[in-house]
Amino acid sequence: MSPTIYMIILSSLATGTIITMTSHHWLMAWVGLELNTLAIIPIISTMHHPRSTEAATKYFLTQAAASALILFSSMTNAWNTGSWDITQPLTSPSYILLTMALAMKLGLAPLHFWLPEVIQGSTMTTAFIITTWQKIAPMSLIFLTMNNLSTSVFLLMGLLSSLVGGWGGLNQTQTRKIMAYSSIAHLGWMATIASIMTNILIMNLLIYLIMTTSVFLSLIISKSKTIQDTTSTWTLSPTLTIIMLLSLLSLGGLPPLTGFIPKWLIMEELILQNFNLLISMMAASSLLSLFFYLRLTYTTTLTLSPNTTQTKFKWRFHPNTRTMFITAPATISIFLLPMTPLILL
Repeated sequence: MSPTIYMIILSSLATGTIITMTSHHWLMAWVGLELNTLAIIPIISTMHHPRSTEAATKYFLTQAAASALILFSSMTNAWNTGSWDITQPLTSPSYILLTMALAMKLGLAPLHFWLPEVIQGSTMTTAFIITTWQKIAPMSLIFLTMNNLSTSVFLLMGLLSSLVGGWGGLNQTQTRKIMAYSSIAHLGWMATIASIMTNILIMNLLIYLIMTTSVFLSLIISKSKTIQDTTSTWTLSPTLTIIMLLSLLSLGGLPPLTGFIPKWLIMEELILQNFNLLISMMAASSLLSLFFYLRLTYTTTLTLSPNTTQTKFKWRFHPNTRTMFITAPATISIFLLPMTPLILL
């Protein structure tokens, strides 16, 4: 794809998200989501390969169905109330349809099946865009309509997502699928807190975006598509190995790192609301997620895979990707925990 066309598509992608985030009219929100979907389809199918075509088709069908549900939900609501305003209360059928549509857009369990397949069929950069930027528009709609949506449904979907994200990632060998299940688990944590405290939801989303950016950039620079590929990262760059180790542990939510902040605050808030059983199950499911992050860190930093070649070093060519972009997200995803009181203010 030529750089000009690629820039036009990326700017359309950004415009679609911004339109959805800034709209107060249901039709404008729908237009933004449609623009967003249509812009990413050519990015997914840039690799002329049956798997990428299949991924693009699956993505289009699920997102088109979710957008249609959002449009249908807003139309039935406007029919009954006469209002197209997003912040106005929704009628009962409308909010059920909207909850289903937003869960499908985000990839929350039990509507998550498309996400690992689409991410596995696309390139690492496209997978990075799908797991980060594509979550912003549906999350902004959840933020705007949270007062009208069902709290119990979101708590249940959040619990299911964290369990599915934990169990699903255990058996994977492809780094993209591992990141897809990681995304499902993190979205589950966001869904549980969405109906209780929206400011923690926004903070969790921002921290998730930064941590995922750091891990994906590490994988893109080291060209690690499978767990076995990560075993030779240390020969490419010892510094990158350390960054990848700490970013993965942060994504798992270990205490001295940034990833612990959202888990800590969400657990504290849910315990205050007496959701003790729910939070116990979610904490247990986050241990499952931590297992596959630890497996990645172990292969990256502590082991060598059995190789048929005699040499243990990669050729150190000049990197094709710019490495300066990883500095800010990596630093934030590792060192932000002491700043928690300032974030809360």
